[in-house]
Amino acid sequence: QVQLVESGGGLVQAGGSLRLSCAASGRTFSTYTVGWFRQAPGKEREFVAAIGWSGVTYYADSVKGRFAISRDNAKNTMYLQMNSLKPEDTAVYACAASSNPYIGSGYTRPLSYDYWGQGTQVTVSS
Repeated sequence: QVQLVESGGGLVQAGGSLRLSCAASGRTFSTYTVGWFRQAPGKEREFVAAIGWSGVTYYADSVKGRFAISRDNAKNTMYLQMNSLKPEDTAVYACAASSNPYIGSGYTRPLSYDYWGQGTQVTVSS
């Protein structure tokens, strides 16, 4: 079992930055694909970013160039640096981990992930 706990959410003005953290416990997750998803009120959960065990990264088009995902396997933690935030980035952000090291194109699909954090609220004011 892997437990994931997010931190770093909050209220920020448009154009500002936030860094989300996701700490994993229970198992080392160096071989896991880990990712971030978000869900705004009344909308479906959507893929934000993912990073594979090799360090390859993937981003949704809506955040490419503004967000950066990274991981520190020694600390069992991953991060999402969010810059140039927009009001439309407002959502609950949740981290997820997949025990399948060969997730392939499934990195955008929530069902590909085995473990989820509880989520952290990010609110961007205009």
